[in-house]
Amino acid sequence: MTMEGRRREVVVSSLQFACSDDISTNVATAERLVREAHAKGANIILIQELFEGYYFCQAQREDFFQRAKPYKNHPTIARMQKLAKELGVVIPVSFFEEANTAHYNSIAIIDADGTDLGIYRKSHIPDGPGYQEKFYFNPGDTGFKVFETKFAKIGVAICWDQWFPEAARAMVLKGAEILFYPTAIGSEPQDQGLDSRDHWRRVMQGHAGANVVPLVASNRIGKEVIETEHGPSQITFYGTSFIAGPTGEIVAEADDKSEAVLVAKFDLEMIKFKRQSWGVFRDRRPDLYKVLLTMDGNL
Repeated sequence: MTMEGRRREVVVSSLQFACSDDISTNVATAERLVREAHAKGANIILIQELFEGYYFCQAQREDFFQRAKPYKNHPTIARMQKLAKELGVVIPVSFFEEANTAHYNSIAIIDADGTDLGIYRKSHIPDGPGYQEKFYFNPGDTGFKVFETKFAKIGVAICWDQWFPEAARAMVLKGAEILFYPTAIGSEPQDQGLDSRDHWRRVMQGHAGANVVPLVASNRIGKEVIETEHGPSQITFYGTSFIAGPTGEIVAEADDKSEAVLVAKFDLEMIKFKRQSWGVFRDRRPDLYKVLLTMDGNL
């Protein structure tokens, strides 16, 4: 068989939009952009983190737990299942999950026939000014997962997970051919001079290059104000969603203010050969990495 005969192309998409605090409006926006991505040829379409409403973790408020819903029969997941089946596309769907007494920042992976392939629960939970997620979310208990969709084996992690190279490596070791990171990140309420966008992107470009896989990141835009016990808190989300290729190169990117539908095509078969020939998995030394199991580097 020729190399040409072994091509396995997939088109990925990253969406970017400003959220209101109305579920129906946001889900309608997500559906409109999914349809636009499909019209551009996309097979796997990533929507940003917790897109049903404002990023509520700016405040520690009891009433915000009302935003959580059980995974089973979740209305937004059900709607996206119908959409995925209609269009023949894969859609990861981020949501605030209630699981008995626990709560998770979760994502359901919907295959191109509308089948729900299961969920991943966010592993790394941040806790800082404006991003007080530990108040709402238990640490995820699913471990890092790979989902075998119609078009590719994909690894999906969530926002703060994207800062940890161990997460990306774990997913690729488990067979992920593309990494996806839905996100909600922007300004820092305690320091308006701190802008993390370039750092944020470079870290994920490193994951793509170190693991020789494409990577898709989706972030929201717009200014959101949340009332807290200390008065209003404001974050301006900086967008800059992007798609990186297997050497970390940026192949599609959005700005920090505009709604966007990014698309890029990759030949997964060719990338597999590049990954195999580059040797970063052949030459790994797991016997030397036991220090990663410690918190302070002491075995």
